Amino acid sequence: MSELSEDQLFAELRKIDTPTITNVVATYPKNPLCLGLYNPWTENWYTDTSIRCMYPEMGALIGYAVTCVYGLPDPNFAGRLTFMDVVDALDAMKKPTILVIQQKWPPELMNKAGLAGEMMTTSMQAVGCVGLLSNGPSRDVDAIRRMKFQMLLGGVTAGHGDMAVQSVNAPVSVGGMDVAPGELIHMDENGAVKFPAQHARAVLKNAQAMLADEAEKLEMMRKAKTAAEIRAINSGGTYGAKKG
Repeated sequence: MSELSEDQLFAELRKIDTPTITNVVATYPKNPLCLGLYNPWTENWYTDTSIRCMYPEMGALIGYAVTCVYGLPDPNFAGRLTFMDVVDALDAMKKPTILVIQQKWPPELMNKAGLAGEMMTTSMQAVGCVGLLSNGPSRDVDAIRRMKFQMLLGGVTAGHGDMAVQSVNAPVSVGGMDVAPGELIHMDENGAVKFPAQHARAVLKNAQAMLADEAEKLEMMRKAKTAAEIRAINSGGTYGAKKG
């Protein structure tokens, strides 16, 4: 595993589905292949059902998190930050990046702010961003589909009003997941999971081992005819470590 370049490492991680990544990161703490990076239930390390994948056909993505907060213009904060500060942060981060936008609106506006349309997304993609994760809606989804740029969102809407950047590269919470700048985000049609970048090689190694173990067990399950046979296959516990 150590011989892989970072590009090769990320290419291998993109071959793996996000639920398998969560299994290794924290889902099964009793499993030898689980890194146990978070308490599965008490920490906010993956997204919930409020997040919707726009382009499931694209498969999995991984990238370094760049974060920002959007909301209504604040006259006391006017002129401090703009979208170009977001673009600069994307440009400065290791590549590839995933932009995580926490949208903070009054409840009556939360479902109406179609924030990152084609113009914003094209700017982001130009500086190495491959995807967007946001707790609010976006728009221009047909145009962005043609760009091969993934979006996990709170929904879709056609418009928005005046808006402002409130912070860049500060910790955010989106769809039940807490994200700090520079963390790795892995996401697909199942949602997104985050983990510290220094664990990427261990995540890949253990995820590959877990998938191999699953494949072996699934093959046996498909041939099973009785509950006793299924019980014997599962006797090592849920997603047990691969036998060496």
